[in-house]
Amino acid sequence: MPSKSHSLSRNKSPFQRLLSYGKNYRPKIYSATIFSILNTILDLAPPWLVGAAVDILVKQQDSMFARLGIKDVILQFAFISGLTIIIWIFESLTQYLYDKIWRNLAQNIQHDLRLDGYNHLQQLELAYFENNSTGNLLSILNDDVNQLEDFLNRGANEVIQVITSIVILVGGAFLILPTHIMISAMLPIPFILWGSVVYQKRLEPRYADVREKVSILNSRLANNISGITTIKSFTAEKYESTRLASESEAYRKSNSKAIKLSAAFVPVIRMLVLAGFTALLFLGGMAAYSEKISIGNYSVLLVLVQRLLWPFVFLGETFDEYQRAMASCNRIMDLLDTPINIQTGEINLESNKVKGEVNFNNISFAYGKFDENFNLNPEENITTIKNLSLHIPAGKTIAIVGTTGSGKSTLVKLLLRFYDIRQGEITIDGINIQKLNLDDLRRSIGLVSQDVFLFHGTVAENIAYGTFDASDRAIINAAKIAEAHEFITQLSQGYDTIVGERGQKLSGGQRQRIAIARAVLKNPPILILDEATSAVDNETEAAIQRSLEKITVNRTTIAIAHRLSTIRNADCIYVMERGQLVEAGKHEELVEKNGIYAGLWKVQSGLTMLRKYP
Repeated sequence: MPSKSHSLSRNKSPFQRLLSYGKNYRPKIYSATIFSILNTILDLAPPWLVGAAVDILVKQQDSMFARLGIKDVILQFAFISGLTIIIWIFESLTQYLYDKIWRNLAQNIQHDLRLDGYNHLQQLELAYFENNSTGNLLSILNDDVNQLEDFLNRGANEVIQVITSIVILVGGAFLILPTHIMISAMLPIPFILWGSVVYQKRLEPRYADVREKVSILNSRLANNISGITTIKSFTAEKYESTRLASESEAYRKSNSKAIKLSAAFVPVIRMLVLAGFTALLFLGGMAAYSEKISIGNYSVLLVLVQRLLWPFVFLGETFDEYQRAMASCNRIMDLLDTPINIQTGEINLESNKVKGEVNFNNISFAYGKFDENFNLNPEENITTIKNLSLHIPAGKTIAIVGTTGSGKSTLVKLLLRFYDIRQGEITIDGINIQKLNLDDLRRSIGLVSQDVFLFHGTVAENIAYGTFDASDRAIINAAKIAEAHEFITQLSQGYDTIVGERGQKLSGGQRQRIAIARAVLKNPPILILDEATSAVDNETEAAIQRSLEKITVNRTTIAIAHRLSTIRNADCIYVMERGQLVEAGKHEELVEKNGIYAGLWKVQSGLTMLRKYP
């Protein structure tokens, strides 16, 4: 169940969640904000200098600088020119500093969010990945993180500068303009701000829908590219193109709804800005004509108010970026706030000291259904294992057989703590695995699965995966034990041959033997063989069997198999049916019992005879 803080986090706005996440960046945020404010102040100075220059020409000996003691007009212009140079230099410096800090901050937050998201993802149990598509997760770690970076690069600074301009200009207008003129000029601002808030609230769900649609689209693309062989073999190219077009169209329509609203913002704001500027132009001109304000102040206010009001026209773009970023931020924070249900224990386990005695003590397990926040719904569980007890002596080989769906592979996942049991206890050498350090537990177990996953890289890199400091000699020795050395040396570049994504350049049997070599190099005290020979030909199976005979000596081995011929020499064979152990014994004993195992053996033996004598 999620913690209280987790639930509270989801109730916050995306901006609050981002601030909470970025608390370590606050010193940089403060410094970037300060430089943005200083730059805005300095950026507003040139119009004031223009007004001062006009004042010198009009008033000459009675100008502001004259009252400060600089009577000569030439000296006044020299002074104002020097002041202009200083202001522009510092304006350029502050722009460099805020731009550098904001952009580096965006890069750092992007980097940390992606790594934190990925690291958090790795700690989630398998059920999370079964409930979320790869495309959706990739969309969060790439597209959503990049969307947030785009806003921090530019949008955050624009918001700060607009707010600073409002404060300075409204304050300055109060000091210079008569009250009725100031109110007329600034009257559109409250409506602009109110309209922006309303606009933001209406736009928020539309961009949330856009992020959802692009996630679905990315998921479809990821699935199709991964399954391109199946698509081609079933000549399903047109079918998949149609499905992709449908989801791309949904994304386009979702974006169109958001664009329809966001595009209306600028024209409306432009009219409000026009009203404020026109009011100042006319009423301020009348005030200057009647000498209520100076011509210099009038010219300054015209420029400054224009500088203040016209950026509101582009505020729509900033809000547009903000809403896109916050929609992405919500998805990123939802991932980071997903509860980690499988916690590591505190007891360390050294692999070289593990004997390998495994006990399943009265365990029960059910696959549950989860809601959108990954909270388990206990009322919708699918029971898989019921009150099962199993003792595996250290150094022995046991086999587990049974029909599809009987719970064989689930036992493996529970031992590795890919899932946690709901009842009972699993121990290794008498220690409850939930109390063991999770990394130490999994280092002590080697898994050779039917579904072999090879990473894009060389053969040597894939054999050494998980044992990253292995020497070339150790890698070659492991390959020889796995009976993989011979075919590896015949590859174009031997151990340096690139295997392709998921090992697609190799055959199923070659991938399987590399997986066995990987397990040999890991040298775990407990070895799990989950249908390790189910998808290979007879010759490859024989080679794999020879290698398995070598690596299972004096090692606790759990073999899950459909091919009973591969496990007939196990120390003990257990038969599972509907989540329970129903038979146990050696091969000969189980055949004589004439039970479930005997039935499976007769079927497979008969099939073998049919294949041998058609």
